Amino acid sequence: MTPSQAAPPYRATDRTVPTRARERASYDRELVHSILDETSVCHLGFVRDGAPVVLPTLYGRVGGVLYVHGSTGSRPLRMAGQADPGLEVCLTVTHVDGLVLARSAFHHSINYRSVVVHGTARQVTDPEEKRSALDALVDHVVPGRSSDSRPANAKELAATAVLRLDLDEVSAKVRTGGPGDDPEDLALPYWTGVVPVVRGYGAPVAADDLDPSVPLPAYLSAL
Repeated sequence: MTPSQAAPPYRATDRTVPTRARERASYDRELVHSILDETSVCHLGFVRDGAPVVLPTLYGRVGGVLYVHGSTGSRPLRMAGQADPGLEVCLTVTHVDGLVLARSAFHHSINYRSVVVHGTARQVTDPEEKRSALDALVDHVVPGRSSDSRPANAKELAATAVLRLDLDEVSAKVRTGGPGDDPEDLALPYWTGVVPVVRGYGAPVAADDLDPSVPLPAYLSAL
């Protein structure tokens, strides 16, 4: 994609401009999408009975939309299924990339990449969009898995709810680099630097009842 073809950045709003370290904020779409696509667990915040609630849950991205999975008995999904305006939410995703160890306790930090999404979540009612969203959720966790498993049947679909949250009011925030010690602390005899934090997968462990003739799928080997 050439610079002239690059997707426009997300629009900064009062809710997406941080009050601290504004220089770390970004509204670049490719950066936002890359952070969202690298993991599959988010924290979904909303207000219930006048009190804040934050729930960890799975999500998947399809273009400019996030889909969030849950049970039809879940309170937030029932709230989102009510008549407009839906459920006001704040969804967050964070990667920890490194532990930043400074000479002073005050300047210890972490290197991270995060995304915050504000918006109105609504329950997906169209059957085809719901099936596509559930496939996207499965493939977001393990790419290629949805086509290598039994699709949800009618009973399972009826018990599963999916929220749709459009990516509109969005921001990313990133910290990189080493410690920021004060000049007067540079001579102190304490180790300082960054301890990288990496994500990895172990070797797949087959279920006890798996038929030994079923081979390990290529998409799992690729992990």
